[in-house]
Amino acid sequence: MKIGCVKEIKKHEYRVGMTPACVAAYVQRGHQVYIQNGAGEGAGFSDDEYRAAGAQLLTKAEDIYGSCEMIIKVKEPQPSEYPLLREGQILFTYLHLAADEEQTRALLNNKVTGIAYETIRLDDGTLPCLAPMSEIAGRLSVQEGAKYLERPFGGRGILLGGVPGVQRGKVAILGGGVVGTNAAKIALGMGAEVTLLDVRSSRLAYIDDVFHGAVSTLYSTEANIRKVIAESDLVIGAVLIPGARAPKLIRREHLSLMKKRSVVVDVAVDQGGCVETTRPTTHDNPVYEVDGIVHYCVANMPGAVALTSTLALTSTTLPFGLEIAEKGPEQACRDNGAICRGLNTYKGQLTCKEVAMAFNLPWTQAEQVL
Repeated sequence: MKIGCVKEIKKHEYRVGMTPACVAAYVQRGHQVYIQNGAGEGAGFSDDEYRAAGAQLLTKAEDIYGSCEMIIKVKEPQPSEYPLLREGQILFTYLHLAADEEQTRALLNNKVTGIAYETIRLDDGTLPCLAPMSEIAGRLSVQEGAKYLERPFGGRGILLGGVPGVQRGKVAILGGGVVGTNAAKIALGMGAEVTLLDVRSSRLAYIDDVFHGAVSTLYSTEANIRKVIAESDLVIGAVLIPGARAPKLIRREHLSLMKKRSVVVDVAVDQGGCVETTRPTTHDNPVYEVDGIVHYCVANMPGAVALTSTLALTSTTLPFGLEIAEKGPEQACRDNGAICRGLNTYKGQLTCKEVAMAFNLPWTQAEQVL
């Protein structure tokens, strides 16, 4: 199969979909790999490294889209890339369609085979291609939140760890999954007081166990959310419903309960955000203020640590990509339920129920269209 990897064009996205080691793995299996010039520079990989691994380098993204059967990326295609996608082409990347109707319709109209990293799900319910970026985003959320709590950046002037004789900062985390757990780990490491909310009692028990009671746990109810955000200096939105839009747990009316110049970091922004006042931002202009509350809503947080993120991401996506390349998407989906659950669009049909519900579109189970 001819496999292509283009340079990411989303603003301040420095990750790359394939490392030179990935190229070597595909080439060893007999595939041809085409890399756009400069695609790996942001993550620290040179064109010479890709050539040495067996890739062919092309200057224009148009040439890669035009000649390759499968495109491997990191982020969803941008509007300028929609016309380059063609019928039957495999797009293997993060899609986040439930928050992006324009992209959804573009993939359907172009009859693209869209396989989304974030909906590849194993039989035990885990999301192997999303987990590494969730780990990084969870850890970054506290790091960035701590920075924007500093007064020069618009925050309250709070040091999360405090000092002897002064109360420590308070962190509230909505969601106890991979993002929330990693956020709690860093917040505790900084010395903050941490409260985590989740709707699953089993997850709260797990959090209580692994952190030896150092993290306060609460069942996620309207009353508990209102109480905790009113007391907190930093609120982390870490809610995920795989493939679906994030629920709005913090509404605009809730902002009046919060301390002025406290900070919200909405990690769920890719899926529409779990804060009503969330809108996507970029690394060069990451925050804005609503009703006195600082919002950090960068839609590609792991892109800031591109080398770490690229290595973590490609280590999990490579085995699935190889299987798709060797078997073709149809047989790969039949043989591997995780890949089948990752299929979002196929031959103009929507195969992800959660995306269909977000936009009131018809959908068909993947097993029925393959």
